[in-house]
Amino acid sequence: MQGDIYNFLERPSGWRCFIYHFSVFLLVLICLIFSVLSTIEYYSEFATGTLFWMEIVLVVFFGAEYLVRLWSAGCRSKYVGFRGRIRFARKPISIIDLIVVIASIIVLSVGSNGQVFATSAIRGIRFLQILRMLHVDRQGGTWRLLGSVVFIHRQELITTLYIGFLGLIFSSYFVYLAEKDAVDEEGRTGFSSYADALWWGVVTVTTIGYGDKVPQTWIGKTIASCFSVFAISFFALPAGILGSGFALKVQQKQRQKHFNRQIPAAASLIQTLWRCYAAEKSYSSTAT
Repeated sequence: MQGDIYNFLERPSGWRCFIYHFSVFLLVLICLIFSVLSTIEYYSEFATGTLFWMEIVLVVFFGAEYLVRLWSAGCRSKYVGFRGRIRFARKPISIIDLIVVIASIIVLSVGSNGQVFATSAIRGIRFLQILRMLHVDRQGGTWRLLGSVVFIHRQELITTLYIGFLGLIFSSYFVYLAEKDAVDEEGRTGFSSYADALWWGVVTVTTIGYGDKVPQTWIGKTIASCFSVFAISFFALPAGILGSGFALKVQQKQRQKHFNRQIPAAASLIQTLWRCYAAEKSYSSTAT
């Protein structure tokens, strides 16, 4: 039973595990929605009252689940005994679970008089429940996939980011030299320091374009135009590299799944052929 519970919680497979973990995800998502509504004045009274009782249910549920996970981990040899349980509790996802449960208990205990979110500090602690969204992917498959793609294409990413960073530094400096003495209609200088020019460069290459700092002189506009065409193209390359990397990784996983499905059939064919060979009297074989 200990092994079955551990596999159900830590290694989900099958429709029952999917229903359970998907239901947990929905509970966390609903609780997060009510947390957002509690910060809106129009919905705060209703959301706060509902959220208080939802928090009680979730704290009891996640606390009990944490203890069950800690107990069921004993089915594995590296988690046997007290030291093994400590080793399991030191896993990053287990630490996150414990932090969220403790934070929720603090919020409920402070707000037990009905003022659940009386202070801004408690409200800030309350939003630690966002970490519960990590509860859905306990095995870290998403992060491992991202890490593998980044590691495979690390050379291309480093090259593009390095060239883009150099372009950002030099172009921001040239814009600063061209615009440091220029003033707008209100008599203010938008690029009074190199830090302002760097801020403008970052906003430009990320295509956000707040418009809070704009070149005034034609020299500054010329440099900014060349910089935009050059730097934005390099800062956009990592997105294309990661996109193609994810596509190749998905294709590789699909091929691996197809290959894994062929292994049992091939093994069965080889075993059957060997039995036929062993049973053939003309070969005088003593194989089993």
